[in-house]
Amino acid sequence: MTLYQPESGYCYNADSLFLYDFINSFKPNGKVLDVGAGCGIVGLLVARDNPNITLQAVEKQSIFVKYAEKNANENEIKYSIYESDFLELEVDEKYDYIVSNPPFYPEGVRKSENEILQKARYSDNLPLKAFFKKVSQLLKPHAHFIFCYDPLAFGEICVALSEVKMRVVDVQFVHPKIGKGASLVMIHARNGSKSMMHVKAPFITMEQGAYTPKVKEIFQKANTESIKCQL
Repeated sequence: MTLYQPESGYCYNADSLFLYDFINSFKPNGKVLDVGAGCGIVGLLVARDNPNITLQAVEKQSIFVKYAEKNANENEIKYSIYESDFLELEVDEKYDYIVSNPPFYPEGVRKSENEILQKARYSDNLPLKAFFKKVSQLLKPHAHFIFCYDPLAFGEICVALSEVKMRVVDVQFVHPKIGKGASLVMIHARNGSKSMMHVKAPFITMEQGAYTPKVKEIFQKANTESIKCQL
């Protein structure tokens, strides 16, 4: 998949590819909304591999809306994207899946002076409680919410989800290598679920200075080519 990105500012990284693979493991179908789409990478990859979905997205930065639309056209994927802050999004429909690689750098971290990076990275641009409340309002009953986040916030995530009648049903922690703490957590929650939480085996990304076979498999399956340019 060819993906155009801005020459400077925020660019997707391996987190987006890991999330794409995690979403695919649940075989999504129906109406899917990609929140904070950026250049469109997560939603477009999922749509490419799952032809039974109808993909929509929301992105508040106009520069990324342009790149996401171009990427959808270049890869011949049917796509509609709202240029809006997710918390202010007004739509009449409900979704089977909402997916997101949201901004999750915590408060207190020194912020970049680049406005594009600020909006794409820092959690105060999409506070957890408001984020989850909006997600719960847009999901169909017993529908799916799949996203990644800072693992240090996992306890807060579980509490905030429960407050809007959602529950984590699958979780996987991503570790840079064996013996190191998690650098990312990927979460599958459901609206109105009463299921017990399933904790997947840790996902290790590096061993002996090289990517693990799992990471290489994901990169090969995604098969992305990034082109930095100015639209």
